[in-house]
Amino acid sequence: MAASVLLGSAESTGLNFTVGAGGNSLQGNSNGLGQAGPASWNRSLDRALEEASVSGCLNLSGRKLKEYPRSAANHDLTDTVRADLSRNRLSELPLEVCGFVSLEYLNLYQNCLRSLPDLLVNLQALTHLNLSRNQLSVLPAVVCSLPLKVLIASNNKLVSLPEELGQLRHLTELDVSCNEIRTLPSQIGQLEALRDLNIRRNHLVRLPSELAELPLVRLDFSCNKVTSIPVCYRGLSHLQAIVLDNNPLQSPPAQICIKGKVHIFKYLNLEASKSTPELPEYDRRPLTSWSDPTHTQTNAHISTLQSKGSE
Repeated sequence: MAASVLLGSAESTGLNFTVGAGGNSLQGNSNGLGQAGPASWNRSLDRALEEASVSGCLNLSGRKLKEYPRSAANHDLTDTVRADLSRNRLSELPLEVCGFVSLEYLNLYQNCLRSLPDLLVNLQALTHLNLSRNQLSVLPAVVCSLPLKVLIASNNKLVSLPEELGQLRHLTELDVSCNEIRTLPSQIGQLEALRDLNIRRNHLVRLPSELAELPLVRLDFSCNKVTSIPVCYRGLSHLQAIVLDNNPLQSPPAQICIKGKVHIFKYLNLEASKSTPELPEYDRRPLTSWSDPTHTQTNAHISTLQSKGSE
């Protein structure tokens, strides 16, 4: 997925981001403070903060931070548009980050987050949010109040998605793979811009029919417990890739699924034609034999008039 690659590349870029005049990289300091010592480490951190105040891009990836740097208060970061806090040890999102009202991209990959603050609602410019590889058991409704285009929350402990999910009308990519989700809310059908949906490796037993209304280009529901693909999915006219392996599928059967998307859609179309109710068979008897009382009375009246006319 293109957007996933974008977020992933930002993470790896963070590890190789060169800071400090001495050219020490974050990757080089991955084993702690090392020989450079605390003073050198602090200078490196201050340099990263100083560069962020100028460029608008805050990169604190891979620093094993347990809390937001106190020295950040010495720098004006209010105009930050990109923040990479991935590969740290943050147990909560720093409230300072919620004050970055111009923030468009936030990467929190691989931390220890268990919850998200309500102040997240302040980030009304945020379009890309990566929450993957944390410890979230709930995706709070406040996330759905953001103008997100990409939301990645894979590898957490989510058991469900909020009903407010349907508010994300600009969302084009949703990745909630590798969680413990059992059902998807019907409101997912309101994501009118969604093109890429990854629900891989969850505990889903059925797929919501509401997905058939979306302009999906890619759908991955592999490694679940799904037994059937809804017949209405034949209406997914934009779909280019469907990944469904490792499911106990019975409809379509495995021998159809392994042949690919074209054969799957042929099967769904065939099943749709079978399930269409047949029109009732109309009574083809002559009208003169119609047994309706009103019709009998009408015929009798006509016969009487004809008799009077012949007299």
